[in-house]
Amino acid sequence: MQFNELNLSHEILSAVEELGFSDMTEIQEKSIPLLLEGRDVIGRSNTGTGKTAAFGIPAVESISYADSNKVCVLILCPTRELAMQACEEIRKFAKFKRGVKTSAVYGGASMEKQIHELKRGANIVVGTPGRVLDHIRRRTLKLDFVRTVILDEADEMLNMGFREDIETILAGVPEDRQTVLFSATMPPEILAITEKYQTDPIQIKIKSAQRTVELIEQYSFEVAMGRKTDALKLLLAAYSPKSSMVFCNTKKMVDELTEELIKSGFKATGLHGDMKQGQRTQVMNSFKSGAISILVATDVAARGIDVSGIDAVFNYDLPQDNEYYIHRIGRTGRAGRTGVAYTLLSGRKQVFELKNIAHYTKSTITELPLPQKSDVIALKKENIVTEIASSEITPSYDAYDIIERLEGQGINVKELAARLISERIQSEIAALPEFDIPRPLKKSRRNDTKTVKVDISIGRNKRIAPNFILGALVDATGMTGRDFGKIDIFDNHTTVEVPEAESDYIIDAMNFIRINGHQVEVKLYKGSSNEKKYPVAKGKEHYSERRRKFGSAKDSGRRMDYMPDRKKRTKKRH
Repeated sequence: MQFNELNLSHEILSAVEELGFSDMTEIQEKSIPLLLEGRDVIGRSNTGTGKTAAFGIPAVESISYADSNKVCVLILCPTRELAMQACEEIRKFAKFKRGVKTSAVYGGASMEKQIHELKRGANIVVGTPGRVLDHIRRRTLKLDFVRTVILDEADEMLNMGFREDIETILAGVPEDRQTVLFSATMPPEILAITEKYQTDPIQIKIKSAQRTVELIEQYSFEVAMGRKTDALKLLLAAYSPKSSMVFCNTKKMVDELTEELIKSGFKATGLHGDMKQGQRTQVMNSFKSGAISILVATDVAARGIDVSGIDAVFNYDLPQDNEYYIHRIGRTGRAGRTGVAYTLLSGRKQVFELKNIAHYTKSTITELPLPQKSDVIALKKENIVTEIASSEITPSYDAYDIIERLEGQGINVKELAARLISERIQSEIAALPEFDIPRPLKKSRRNDTKTVKVDISIGRNKRIAPNFILGALVDATGMTGRDFGKIDIFDNHTTVEVPEAESDYIIDAMNFIRINGHQVEVKLYKGSSNEKKYPVAKGKEHYSERRRKFGSAKDSGRRMDYMPDRKKRTKKRH
């Protein structure tokens, strides 16, 4: 369905045409007619499906000349970026309609400037709940004439703790208003708000999960614990995306990863909620202009970022919610363009979590081997050959003059080219890790495999049992329970029999993880201990022998912490 088939004013249609819109998206086609009628609507839709136009066009259409000095439409967004973006989009729709005045109010910006803008008159206000409430309390924002309230990304606002603010705002708006809610998910808190504050709402649900990801190639790489940063550097060097976003789950990880990438020569910057508005604006301007090619961000900070042409998305951490995965990778597949998304995995638990995400999004996520440093170097060399061979630059007289002068010093053309190309290759691979990343092994243990023992710095005094140790080994290394041998638990440490060929990998993967809540260190066992060893009770098979016969519950790969209790053991999932 096209926009000109709707009962829209000439001014709105002219703005839509100028923006290059003709056919409506599914959420626009289903929402706009209902909103124009004044109905309450619940729209379930993901980012990148055209939600802003779905509520922005009816909002602009509802403004008349009589509304010039009073707020008639209030739009609440979870982040300042989303508020700024929505306000800018609505201004575009209102370009040819006189009398429409928009204002964005959000934290981290000058209160005085926003007060001045509101006093000049605004009939559509877009803002974050906290700052909107501040203006209401200062009486610089009055809601007496509000006819429409729109909650954009309602689930995210609740996740950020804005429920009380939202309810306070809604309680101050006239009861005969139109209430519109857009949300990617429908948790009980959302349903409670709709039941309390909406009147006979019509629910619109679009199947956007598959549409959002169908143009995006998705790949995963399984790497050892503690090696994700090196893996990311290899992938950035191998694929050389002109612009990319890297997602982490915490602000601390954003800062640490950004610092590591910068140290390695990458043009990276971080974005998270603790940054001031001036910093965030500077970061986004640098990224949009291309001065910075890698943006490391948290999910919340990335909400509302409108950047076109992102070549790749990297999931450094797995998202905490399936919908977040869709939001993340959707950054690279917008406006009908194809994109690519890479996910880094450590341990079997994350492998299974990604399989659940693939099932949820109805998409194929292909597992690839991580490229070795030698592969990246070979690729760089090939790129240099292609670049030089396809160059259309005509050599200047100065270039030939320099070559002749160098030849006069005994440097022939071949030697000159070799020096220049060597310098180019060195600069291209300078950021690569100095070692290859070991891959988790999936082969089963053979009876004739040579073994050694590793020492784990936790023992009986921390109420540790063999199944605690085996579960941690399986989860951290990606190996199976049958790959490990005898487990001996002492007072202050534990020894485990492991394949000698994989001992370095196991030690590296296990170091500094937590077992039953305690951080451990792992090293090669180099001698006997005078500590008391706790054998299996008389008359019972040794644990390792029993495991070889029947396998282990831990072979499923899902980590569980078995919290000991003398009367009862309960399982606690991570």
